[in-house]
Amino acid sequence: MDGDESRIDKVKEPEKRAFTYFMLGGARFLYASTARVLVTKAVSQMCISADALALAQAEFDVGAVPEGTTINVKWRGKPIFIRHRTDAEVGDMAQVPIAQLRDPEMDSDRQPYEKWSVIIGICTHLGCVPIADAGEFTGGFFCPCHGSHYDVSGRIRKGPAPLNMEVPPFKFTDDTTILIG
Repeated sequence: MDGDESRIDKVKEPEKRAFTYFMLGGARFLYASTARVLVTKAVSQMCISADALALAQAEFDVGAVPEGTTINVKWRGKPIFIRHRTDAEVGDMAQVPIAQLRDPEMDSDRQPYEKWSVIIGICTHLGCVPIADAGEFTGGFFCPCHGSHYDVSGRIRKGPAPLNMEVPPFKFTDDTTILIG
């Protein structure tokens, strides 16, 4: 028995060759189909769900908020302080020397709309929620847990907090509506 006689691709038995090609082709098709399904499922799991996407942005009507008043709203489960600042508060924030601040940031860099201050209301010390319109700075925020004082712009001015309060991404969609997120 020669090695050439036992080979499947001999012309003597073409039905075996066709069967072998059919089985290999079918197995490769199944493998490729399974790989495609697995990749599709893996990619689709990385997409954000519709309910999470709905929570990503929130609109708030601030047309009825008088000057010098802070309102509290909720965005992504976090408290947000929206303050309609007075002209005096805007002037005071612009005159604060940067050298006096623990976390130096200009008011104009933090708050793009000078008459409005939008801040995530979480103390940067231990995550407490400060009290609006309290503390040593007029219109500012005070965290009673450990005594951190923030100004109207949310910058740390006194106390153990190491950083300024965070400013969420926001913009005005019209004269009285803020879109956060």
